[in-house]
Amino acid sequence: MFDFGRLKKKFLATCAAAAIGFSLTFGAPATASASLAEDLIAIGISSAALSTQINSAVKHYNNTDAGRQELYGALTQKYGVNEDPTYNVMLDRIMANLTKGVAVVDKTVNDKPYKYFISNDETLNAGCAMGRVMMVNVGTFKLVHSEDEIAAIVGHEMGHGQKDHAAKGQKKYLQKYILANVAGAAVGATIGGGALTSAITQIAFNHSVAHGDRKQETEADTLGMDYILNTNYNPGACAAIMQKFVEMEKGNKRSAMEKFFNPSDHPDSDKRRDAYVKRLYEYSGKKVTAANGVVTINKKNFIKVAPADNMSSAERSYFILGNLAVAFHKGLNKEEATVQNGIVMLGNQPIIQPAEGDEDAYTIAERLNSIK
Repeated sequence: MFDFGRLKKKFLATCAAAAIGFSLTFGAPATASASLAEDLIAIGISSAALSTQINSAVKHYNNTDAGRQELYGALTQKYGVNEDPTYNVMLDRIMANLTKGVAVVDKTVNDKPYKYFISNDETLNAGCAMGRVMMVNVGTFKLVHSEDEIAAIVGHEMGHGQKDHAAKGQKKYLQKYILANVAGAAVGATIGGGALTSAITQIAFNHSVAHGDRKQETEADTLGMDYILNTNYNPGACAAIMQKFVEMEKGNKRSAMEKFFNPSDHPDSDKRRDAYVKRLYEYSGKKVTAANGVVTINKKNFIKVAPADNMSSAERSYFILGNLAVAFHKGLNKEEATVQNGIVMLGNQPIIQPAEGDEDAYTIAERLNSIK
């Protein structure tokens, strides 16, 4: 007699290795074993039947309210829900602001609102599963002290959500690593509610984001900044958070922090940072950029900021870059730089509030007027 329980256990393990994605996971998916393929064929599962059930399960979790609620419930149960009021109020505010920003670019955000929560996980991480079910670890709020940077993290995940990357990844990996091994199997009865359905469900309940496609990661980065640019958040935060990751990674490859949305299948943090900087340069009309903590305007050094607010000089410089890029994009560089309540302003756009170690606001404003 065929050992159905053994097949179920093997199938679950193989699917989990092949398809569990999410920002927390890294490493290449494993291929299905020959013995698994033989087992599937032995009970008469065809590749077409397998594909049909996979598509049905993905559709359930990605598109139906019931499936989305099931996935949300499973994730909250597995990771716990952190009720810290300060963090939850902040995340609610970020989601409200970003949803408005997303709607400018993609109005479908209003048709399927995000389900989100803060987990009890202490690592710096976030992820968006199928059905726009999003989790942000409490560790993110403890390790990142800028709301703008957390918004950049969440905006990236919303980029995944808006493009259904999780659902596409689910189908892609299961079909590539499982279906390919059962091709040519005789058409027979499907497992139905048994091992196959259980396997797909298990994958869905383990954050089936499948971040294995660098094109998707680049798309999520691009969309994340699109959304940020349609909010009041500083777009320089996208580059700033990448700079933070670069600094955290030094001498600490594959560390316990689990490298927020930067597993081995993602582009390197420094390259992603540089891509954001390039985009800000273009957004400013090719007038403003930054590197190594130095902000330049019209190819002239504007300022090298001091480290402050739990940020290095380089990380903080990208916030200055973001403010300047917005000001130049709006044409505010035609107005005079002034100092208001200790803040250097360009028109109505704040540029920098000097911290200890910076030059004084009036010196900075005078230089800005001379090179803008």
